[in-house]
Amino acid sequence: MSRLPRTLRLDPSDLVVFTQAAEPSEWAVPGGFAFWDEDPSALAGKRRQEFRAGFLGLGSFGWSTLVEVAEAGAAEREAALAALAAHIQSAYGAPDAAAARAAAAEEIAFAESLCAHPLGTVLALSRVVEGGAVRERFRTLHRREGPLPVFAIAEEAGEAPERPDLTSLGSDGR
Repeated sequence: MSRLPRTLRLDPSDLVVFTQAAEPSEWAVPGGFAFWDEDPSALAGKRRQEFRAGFLGLGSFGWSTLVEVAEAGAAEREAALAALAAHIQSAYGAPDAAAARAAAAEEIAFAESLCAHPLGTVLALSRVVEGGAVRERFRTLHRREGPLPVFAIAEEAGEAPERPDLTSLGSDGR
């Protein structure tokens, strides 16, 4: 058994913010390779949101804001690898099946490395451009015990948590 990210939909927002939302419970990878031929500063709208916070689902090849750590059997892992390799070859022009499979294997291995957490741990992704390079940050969200299921964000060591000014997000100042 290995551990892979599996798409998670807690609310319908992915259906609105992405060009195509991944279906719940698809195996997923970070999918940063999907933006290699694009200028991140030129991305807008839904494509920009896919870049900033999307995991790539391996069933629909849609995007998901959240994934959870899940166990994958050998056959499930192989199916995910084969689907990603076929997608890389058809959508991104890998020169042959062997090159596509090698790229897919690297992406699957990276996805597995993100899953060194207890089963059910929720992962979120943030992609930014810093100094001309794309940087991916991953956060873990853990269920808090209490009357309502609430998630707590575990910050990366040494980083100050982001505190967005929600009052400035509305165009009318609300």
